[in-house]
Amino acid sequence: MRPADFIATARDLVSNTRGRPRETNLRRAVSTTYYALFHTIAACCADTLVGGPNSNRSAEAWTQVYRSLNHGPAKARCDQLPADRFPHEIEEFASRFVDMQFKRHEADYNPDAQFNKDAVFQDIDDAEYQLEQFVKVPLAERRTFAVHVLMNPRRS
Repeated sequence: MRPADFIATARDLVSNTRGRPRETNLRRAVSTTYYALFHTIAACCADTLVGGPNSNRSAEAWTQVYRSLNHGPAKARCDQLPADRFPHEIEEFASRFVDMQFKRHEADYNPDAQFNKDAVFQDIDDAEYQLEQFVKVPLAERRTFAVHVLMNPRRS
């Protein structure tokens, strides 16, 4: 799964109609945009901790790490980034992830939520920008982020 494909799908859902898209298309676009970010984190965790596509990695271990990312804990860990520990790009990415998870919950579970085509396009554009910036961050910083997201610190 490529995050760019999620972004393209989200855009298609909103732009394939004249005028106002169906509410379900707006909601699916919000959800799909969130999943672009979620799968970016999952792939970051698996690639940085087990090995990227061209490495001598265990496919089973890679899948286990990829699938170990859980939505709620990932949001909590992104919401609790230590101040000044990560580059600005990771801080912004984590903030966008938290924001889009809230919006995805609204889109998926709140029947009274209303979505606006322009606002959804802006969310898609913002997420795409954050994805582009995230992959430019040095590997060591992305690995540290992966550990932060996946591992809960022990309390004494």
